[in-house]
Amino acid sequence: MIDLLVVGGGPAGLATAIHAARRGLDVVVAEPRPGPVDKACGEGMMPAAVRALDALDVQVAGHELRGIRYVDAVGGRRAEALFGSGHGLGARRTALHAALAERAASLGVRVVPHRVRRVSQSDACVTADGMTARYLVAADGLHSPTRRALGLAVRPEPGRHPVRYGLRRHFAVAPWSDLVEVHWSADCEAYVTPVGPRQVGVALLTSRRLSYDEQLARFPALVPLLGGAEGTPVRGAGPLRQESRARVAGRVLFVGDAAGYVDALTGEGIALALTSADALVRCLRDGRPEAYEHAWRRLSRSYRMLTASLLWTRSRPRLAPLITPTAARFPGLFRRAVDLLA
Repeated sequence: MIDLLVVGGGPAGLATAIHAARRGLDVVVAEPRPGPVDKACGEGMMPAAVRALDALDVQVAGHELRGIRYVDAVGGRRAEALFGSGHGLGARRTALHAALAERAASLGVRVVPHRVRRVSQSDACVTADGMTARYLVAADGLHSPTRRALGLAVRPEPGRHPVRYGLRRHFAVAPWSDLVEVHWSADCEAYVTPVGPRQVGVALLTSRRLSYDEQLARFPALVPLLGGAEGTPVRGAGPLRQESRARVAGRVLFVGDAAGYVDALTGEGIALALTSADALVRCLRDGRPEAYEHAWRRLSRSYRMLTASLLWTRSRPRLAPLITPTAARFPGLFRRAVDLLA
């Protein structure tokens, strides 16, 4: 019987496996897809994520980011806030995945090409499709099958929250800024992240079921900056909001998007996944898996608070147009919000 079975070999699962292996645990990752796996992602990592990668001895090629810029798509108003605690990083999701996989392999972590369909547990162990471990970590993504199988998924109340989706493409143009730009239109945001010397990612977050090109056309100041470059195929994700009743269910623990997700609006998903993976393994090492629930809530508090506040404002037609002007008028407040996330 192994110490830890990680279901899902994305960044959250691999980070968990790396932390576990470094602390002497026998860990196996179950991931049916050959890596590196690409998916819809803003690809901008906050300074906290960069620090977490450094702690894992993981180096990822990318573009250094100095801060965040809000741009009003209609009026052109702008607000900027630089990170006060180091730099962020714009990096392809595939590059991040490959670097984490290489580090895990160097520590002897086994990755088996297996899709986990059934999970059962006792007081002593967890069994998943014939594999037995002392603990299981579900890192199986936004629509976690493990979360649903254990009855932890929360069914959304109709009309309570807007249903939002993410769409992403890359464009072969030189970055025009070392800031992540967030362009705000009436009901859509465009996140522009430099990820290489001649490549930027443009992720659209919206509740409107329109094509990528139709959504992009809502940002007249952004379109000319892409210089007519042809975009890569569109990748999508959603609905983004996914709630979980708990992060710990007996000997099963949840990390990354599987632990619950509010929205990609503040761009903190990777940072939270990496830092909570560390906290999870610390709780297991100390023999207190139940303590992970509190640790996750503490680590995610700023993300949940700021994201929920922005979404609430975003959904009010009279308030949404004031987001960028308010950030520009109160730069100290904007910097404080960015520092909370960074």
